[in-house]
Amino acid sequence: MNTNFQFLKKINNNLFEIIVEAEKLYKDEYFEQSMVQTRRFAEQICKEILKENKQEVKSFDEMLTILKENSTGSIQEKEFIDDLYFLKKNGNQSAHSGSIKKDGINALECLKRAFEISINYCVYNKGASEKILKLNYDIDTLMLNKKPQKSLANKYKEEKEKEKIKIENNKKEKSKENIKQIKLSFFWKFIIFLSSISLILILFLIIIVNIKN
Repeated sequence: MNTNFQFLKKINNNLFEIIVEAEKLYKDEYFEQSMVQTRRFAEQICKEILKENKQEVKSFDEMLTILKENSTGSIQEKEFIDDLYFLKKNGNQSAHSGSIKKDGINALECLKRAFEISINYCVYNKGASEKILKLNYDIDTLMLNKKPQKSLANKYKEEKEKEKIKIENNKKEKSKENIKQIKLSFFWKFIIFLSSISLILILFLIIIVNIKN
């Protein structure tokens, strides 16, 4: 399947499979499970970083604290750590929630944050090409690569089609309005022309009558 995280597969296939599962859960409308999966993804990335630095793997909270303490203060590191905290917080809330919330917006934000974390990890920890820094999370890639029976994908396709039709209808309406204005403009020009001719004829008749008198 197509995925926004294709670049991650060659870097770390385990991380790739974890986050792709989060995308699948999202497309099946299992939003809370998707957020829990993105939390798992964030925790696993922390473990990978600490392993690479030969540091003891601890709890998620402890790992985040270590990363924060070892941070150089760069913008990239700050955003990376902020995103990790975001996924941890939302994943925990989803895992311990007493009721199911169809929170698709927050789940999508978690996927986007996971995407930024992936890019950061690949470039600054694994030496991947900086070209991937230009990538953006593409919702079309997330939603459109799905079998027709999947309702969320169908809804998304329908909305995209409605939007396309709406734009086309707006163009047609504008075109009709322009034609109407052109016709109206021509009508008034023609009326003015006839009025001018009539006025000239009246003046001409007045002059002739005066000459005869």
